Amino acid sequence: MILSLIDEAVQAGARRAPACEVIGLSARAVERWRREGGGEDRRLGPMSPPANRLTDSERDRILKTVNSPEFWDLSVRQIVPHLADDGIYLASEATIYRILGVEEQVTRRGRASDPRNVSKPKEYVATGPNQVWSWDITYLRSNVTGQFYYLYLILDLFSRKIVGWSVHARQCEELAAVLVETACRSERVRHDQLVLHADNGGPMTGSTLLVKLETLGVARSYSRPGVCDDNPYSEATFRTVKYHRSYPRRPFTSLEAARAWVESFVSWYNAEHLHSGIRYVSPLDRHEGRDGQILRHRQEVYDRARARHPQRWGTRPARNWQPIREVKLNPDNEERVV
Repeated sequence: MILSLIDEAVQAGARRAPACEVIGLSARAVERWRREGGGEDRRLGPMSPPANRLTDSERDRILKTVNSPEFWDLSVRQIVPHLADDGIYLASEATIYRILGVEEQVTRRGRASDPRNVSKPKEYVATGPNQVWSWDITYLRSNVTGQFYYLYLILDLFSRKIVGWSVHARQCEELAAVLVETACRSERVRHDQLVLHADNGGPMTGSTLLVKLETLGVARSYSRPGVCDDNPYSEATFRTVKYHRSYPRRPFTSLEAARAWVESFVSWYNAEHLHSGIRYVSPLDRHEGRDGQILRHRQEVYDRARARHPQRWGTRPARNWQPIREVKLNPDNEERVV
């Protein structure tokens, strides 16, 4: 029977050695059975239990110990050192795990929850402004130790324009809902036009904001818990905020001072900042559709320069001034350009 199964697997295209390994035999053993005219499984297993096996009372003691009130919420790796400190040796870690496996007790112990498999967020593609937005909250230092101001910021992925922002002394879903509604009205977002992506923080998932998004007809998208790369555009923008040359080296002295600085930064960022992710045009120019003309002008400048001195260019391709047609959030191929 064993030999016929192996021959059937080989005829189906499998290699002989791996087919033998699946059954738990070596290819040499199979050949020996074949020479001896066999075909049945000749593995008999141990004729008697090993002499060093644990007794039933020892197994019961192990189970009672690991499930005792003292150790029920600790892993085996922690229980063994505790027992050793008390001068007790019951068995090796591997043996204890094997016994727990037989009893179907190899799980997360104590109050810890089993790990969750959270699927990757859905891919969204923006081919124009106000199709996909990303938002998040970051800390701004105040002059009171332990207290912060909070910058709420909404970014359009296609143009990188900051379409909404506010600074408050606290984080809450109500303030987030007001900001989203204000941004949607300012950008004249229609019902079922927009996807808003965020992480899993409290202000992002609160019921007040969720109801507001339903009312506005805005679809929701969320990052996986603890995966900051699922919201890369907002994270990259916050880095630009904190590393801007005018960002104060000292904490903000008041909420009004923080708001005044952010207002100045947003004005610069939207109108003057040449963003590397959109061919070095300003977010406002791209948001309002002027980036195509700007990039065509740059291409003409390069074409004229190459025509004047072609020998200086050789076969190298000129710089790419073609507009970026689409921007992907959480692309399936894992490519990220922020």
